[in-house]
Amino acid sequence: MDLKSGYPYWAVKNGLMQAFPPLRDDLRCDVLVIGGGITGALAADELAAHGHEVAVVEQRDIGWGSTSASTGLLQYEIDTHMVDLAKRHGEDNAVLAYRACADAIPALRALARGLRDGGYGSAGSLYFASRRRHVRGLRAEYELRSRHGFEVEWLPGEECRVRYGIDAPAAILSSLGAHLDPYRMAYRLLGRLHKRGVGVFDRTRIAELAASSRGVILRTADGHAIRAGHVVLAAGYANQRWLSRRVAANRSSYAFITDPIDPQLLGVLRHTMLWESARPYLYLRPTGDDRLLVGGEDDAIDIPARRDARVERKARRLLKRVRGMFPHLPLQPAFSWAGTFAETRDGLPFFGAHAQHGPRVLFAMAYGGNGITYSMAGAPLLRALVERRRHPLAGLFGFDRG
Repeated sequence: MDLKSGYPYWAVKNGLMQAFPPLRDDLRCDVLVIGGGITGALAADELAAHGHEVAVVEQRDIGWGSTSASTGLLQYEIDTHMVDLAKRHGEDNAVLAYRACADAIPALRALARGLRDGGYGSAGSLYFASRRRHVRGLRAEYELRSRHGFEVEWLPGEECRVRYGIDAPAAILSSLGAHLDPYRMAYRLLGRLHKRGVGVFDRTRIAELAASSRGVILRTADGHAIRAGHVVLAAGYANQRWLSRRVAANRSSYAFITDPIDPQLLGVLRHTMLWESARPYLYLRPTGDDRLLVGGEDDAIDIPARRDARVERKARRLLKRVRGMFPHLPLQPAFSWAGTFAETRDGLPFFGAHAQHGPRVLFAMAYGGNGITYSMAGAPLLRALVERRRHPLAGLFGFDRG
């Protein structure tokens, strides 16, 4: 599956950081993780850290799928407002989902600190109203989050202009946000596991999968057999090939990253992510080397050739908008790209077993704008399912919710 177009910055910056071998023999393990991106790396790290014999297979090079095209925003805010999620799943569940993402950010920070360099940086999150008619809904969102203990601040239009230099009628400011180099972190996590004896195999494609009550038997495209007690399908948007019915709609998103900018000119943007209430939304966030990463212009294109052809035009539109917001910044795009992402109807991910395959095949579908925080929150859930324990997110993130 072709998941990206153009020149994703993380792959250009980091290159192929480490070589992993393809699988050349039959294999047995407690848990096989299919997918060597950030979701698979986080799941494998969680399972291995708690004593499970894990192996990881990836059909490309490690991190070369959608992880390399990720923009690496870490937010607890979900694309679906807490207010709207409460209407759909109840207020308690809406708070549970937001709290799980909020808890995932410091957990990711702690994990990144344990690596040589996970590319992690803290940042505030400014969610601003794109239009005046959005203010009422934004205010209701602020009040619900505040009532449930989330640390948020309401900024009227004048404060948006004075503190952040943007012309917006209102905004919600949260101090709990961050950014990450997901490609680098996936390599660091899997490299550490590999050193500890975990089998990590890239350029290994799974062709067949058959689950029973006793385990899962898989076969690679090269004919090698794998026997596992459980399988975690963490292959991103390719996961849906294992389902007879799609559970999410694939879309395309576009991004560019600038040349480094003078820190004094960046000012507050050095430690603030911005995103808007319009859908699809524009967003921008800083990097550790004083660049700005800008994304948005999402569309329903799911044909790689058509997506490829749109990258430069979409990047120009994004650049025009950001220049209009911050005319004093010398914005020079260095790399631009597009990537596939998927949307579920309620904005929540799918983590867990599906009736089509039974309880030993677990899906890790961290879809939506919170993919990395969903993956961090979902890793302990996957471990609980492997260990046959209850987990508070099992129902909300499961396939039969609602």
